[in-house]
Amino acid sequence: MSHLYIGITLVIIGFSLMPAMDCIAKYLSDDLNLVQIVWGRYFFHFLFLLPIVLHRHGIKALLPPCLKLQIARSTFLILATLTFFAAIKIMPLANALAIAFISPLIVTLISPFFLGEKVDIFRFIAAVTGLMGTLIILRPVINDFHHGIFYALGTGVMYAFYSVTTRKISNVNDPIVTLMFSATVGSIVMSIALPFHWSHIGLIDLGLMQVMGLLGAISHYFFIKAYHYAEASVLAPFHYTEMISAIILSWFIFGDFPDLFTWIGMIIIIGSGILISIKEQHKTQYEKIGPNSS
Repeated sequence: MSHLYIGITLVIIGFSLMPAMDCIAKYLSDDLNLVQIVWGRYFFHFLFLLPIVLHRHGIKALLPPCLKLQIARSTFLILATLTFFAAIKIMPLANALAIAFISPLIVTLISPFFLGEKVDIFRFIAAVTGLMGTLIILRPVINDFHHGIFYALGTGVMYAFYSVTTRKISNVNDPIVTLMFSATVGSIVMSIALPFHWSHIGLIDLGLMQVMGLLGAISHYFFIKAYHYAEASVLAPFHYTEMISAIILSWFIFGDFPDLFTWIGMIIIIGSGILISIKEQHKTQYEKIGPNSS
């Protein structure tokens, strides 16, 4: 159970930091184009990690084992970043994030096929309940349908497959090596596209890009490390903590205090995470004691 709680704690920390990076990306979207913002997110992520990885693992870390899975994982993450930054340029951060939160449900559904993990009824209910809480928060978007919603949906699908591939390689490499590889792939791909979408970048914007890269590196390190301790379908409901962080940041930055329905949605999301945690604790204790013990 200590491993389970460590995994849950790490994933909560990681997802709580991500909205800060998203807020910076949304701010930058007023002056810069999408390619520049995504390039900054990966390039500075790469620069922050490079000396650490080379010191610990040497140049061989740039070509880690499970190369095909690493490339697939990095591709899913790049696509998720592109679609999400495109979504928040058009629509409010909380709305885009709520739609993208179809990813934990997708992870729960596809885990048996791609990871061989058993998903019982309690895990499924927890994921669906968390999704319902998100929909309560999202309720105004039904009357404001536009193509940003499709970007956000694409983010959810891409992030689900990113999560699954992360789980498959989580016990193969040091998490920081996996993190470095995705930053390397993202930097290369976006650097190739950058000359075709270049515009002037001011010093303030450049500084914000560096902060964005640092936040991305830290949050994804915790995210990858969490899968060393718990299964993807167990961690899925706790992805919803990102919404709580996003609401808090929006309140401080934009003065948008959550209304009653938003608080109800957050309580449901938190409740779904508590449900799955209690169930896993009982399951682990049962397996240790055994069905015929007295």
